[in-house]
Amino acid sequence: MGVPDELAERMSMAEQHEYLHTKFSRRTMIRGGAVTLGAVAGGAFVPGAVAQAATPTRTLPATESVDGALVAPFGRHLAYGNDARTEMTVSWQVPVAVKKPFIRIGARPWDLSRKIEAEVRTLYTPAGVGASADHTQYYLHAKLSRLRPGQTYYYGVGHQGFDPAEPHLAGTLGTFTTAPAHKKPFTFTAFGDQGVGYHGLANDSLLLGQNPAFHLHAGDIAYADPAGQGKSADTGFDARVWDQFLAQTESVAKSVPWMVSYGNHDMEAWYSPNGYGGEEARFTLPDNGPDKKHLPGVYSFVHGNTAIISLDPNDVSFEIPANLGISGGTQTTWFEGQLKKYRAAKDIDFIVVFFHHCAYCTSTAHASEGGVRQEWVPLFEKYTVDLVINGHNHQYERTDVIKGDKVAKKLPIGETAYPETEGVVYVTAGAAGRSLYAFTAPDSYEGHLDEQESVASFINTKDGKVNETVTWSRVRYLNYSFLRVDVEPAAKGHYAKLKVSGIAETGDRIDHFTVARRAK
Repeated sequence: MGVPDELAERMSMAEQHEYLHTKFSRRTMIRGGAVTLGAVAGGAFVPGAVAQAATPTRTLPATESVDGALVAPFGRHLAYGNDARTEMTVSWQVPVAVKKPFIRIGARPWDLSRKIEAEVRTLYTPAGVGASADHTQYYLHAKLSRLRPGQTYYYGVGHQGFDPAEPHLAGTLGTFTTAPAHKKPFTFTAFGDQGVGYHGLANDSLLLGQNPAFHLHAGDIAYADPAGQGKSADTGFDARVWDQFLAQTESVAKSVPWMVSYGNHDMEAWYSPNGYGGEEARFTLPDNGPDKKHLPGVYSFVHGNTAIISLDPNDVSFEIPANLGISGGTQTTWFEGQLKKYRAAKDIDFIVVFFHHCAYCTSTAHASEGGVRQEWVPLFEKYTVDLVINGHNHQYERTDVIKGDKVAKKLPIGETAYPETEGVVYVTAGAAGRSLYAFTAPDSYEGHLDEQESVASFINTKDGKVNETVTWSRVRYLNYSFLRVDVEPAAKGHYAKLKVSGIAETGDRIDHFTVARRAK
């Protein structure tokens, strides 16, 4: 991407974006103009009707087009809307531009009479921005509303020349199920730091077997930017990695809402001043957050008796400060408002928060993020958040119950935490597929206990790394894994439960504990 190291070290994400577009525009004008006006003007991500303006002029002559019958959609992925009971977005990708993309949907696979036009978002990456030549990606999105709660729907995606309602394309159909209108038992899964490869694919196959209602991906999604420093993407940046990732993930995400939060590897400077323009082209998430312009990965949704909140820790990260302070404090203000609202809601028992950087972790790579402890941990405790899920560190680690930065209660494997009176449990589930990190202490997990009274670690602060010795590291597992959470509602006054399990890539359980709270 070409920003000198001495400059990149000091540049914010917005400054890098401006630098790259200025440099690229000058270079192309000198060479005689190798790209279209849309790309030179900064139109790297152009939604809707004007999307074609950002297409490289030499992809196809203006008189030539691709027969739609020869183009198969791929990379289907779902996401809830603001109301998970009645709204769903289906997103997918095509390798070349197609005409009149659409989705068909119905309650039965043989009745897909409802046809809805899809939105096209074209993402252009020029040669010189990373590893590839000029590259254009086509993402399509169909927002569905007025759905019935708890209903399973069949759908097919297509375009002119490729109609999923045709009998020979019946195998391309997918399904999804909306959230229920009332409290019911359900399961969800979570992890972070997946990327593309064997272990990511293996975890996906295990996820599907859990039959989750939805999945939480706690940042660092595809790793198109392998550096992840929030500086300029280095020469290893390759937007095509997203094509591989979405194809890999489709086996789960075509039927399970894949709810993402953004991490440090998800900031890609070329596409937008906040680094998230690429993600906005690829994902349609709930838009009920505080600031969609700066923080599109901040949102919330409710499934049954559980509220889920996604945060963006790049806004508060001292370790990787490219987007530090981007919200001007509005994210934390909004977060507290959400916590107040959900704690007062009569039908919501549990609040689960997920985001990338760890509040508490003893990894030798990133360990704990002081910005998160400073900004959000006091709110977790004030509003007795039931479970915090992080990624960032490529391993599994689970804490005891923490309050006031100390162990409020030891939580051995198989035991129960009561957040209303005790404190918060934190889980790092960052071993979804990328290369593993390390601990300073030995592994200690179900069937292989090696408990330590204290563990040497550090915390990232505004003044740099500060060493600390901690006593809250209860479970450590240095191998590929993910999190499964079984939600069990209860009658008013009885204990509703989150039954949380760490599951290894082998299918073995490495941890389990329960979070219990009196149902409203």
